[in-house]
Amino acid sequence: MVDVRRVKLPGVGVLHTFVTDDGGKVGVITHRSGPSDLITFANAGDGSDATKVSLRLDEDEAHTLAELLGGTKITEGISNLDSIPGLSIDWFSVDYEDHIAGQQLGNLASRGVVGLTVVAVVRGEQANPAPADDFKVFPGDTLVVAGSPEKVAKAFAFYRTGVMPTKAPAETPSGG
Repeated sequence: MVDVRRVKLPGVGVLHTFVTDDGGKVGVITHRSGPSDLITFANAGDGSDATKVSLRLDEDEAHTLAELLGGTKITEGISNLDSIPGLSIDWFSVDYEDHIAGQQLGNLASRGVVGLTVVAVVRGEQANPAPADDFKVFPGDTLVVAGSPEKVAKAFAFYRTGVMPTKAPAETPSGG
């Protein structure tokens, strides 16, 4: 567990710092005016500014950095799930020509695909977790689905054509 220290900086914002296992120090100053400063020190104990590095990030850059740093844990977690035999997690990018474009997700179980879950629909930068059957899908959306590889392939074929295949396509879906 990392010990994060928080210090209010009057008139500036808030400073969060922590010491790394190798003795380095990392800090983030979140300014009240919006930008953030990422600060690193090579050695937390020497008090010298000679090894200090500071980088100013605007709000979008700070969010991007946070996503990149946190995204590795999410990606690792999904990769671990992908290694579970019989489970496929895949992404379906909705195009204008796809049957599902402009339609509600609907209940695939009523069409014979039981055991498949639409985990989320990503629209722009917004995730819509566990969408209901009446959730309307638009071109540009990305559907995140989980189920057996055969059921995922069957659902993707339906999303593309509007026809439920009697057998799953020979190939597993490629995500888009």
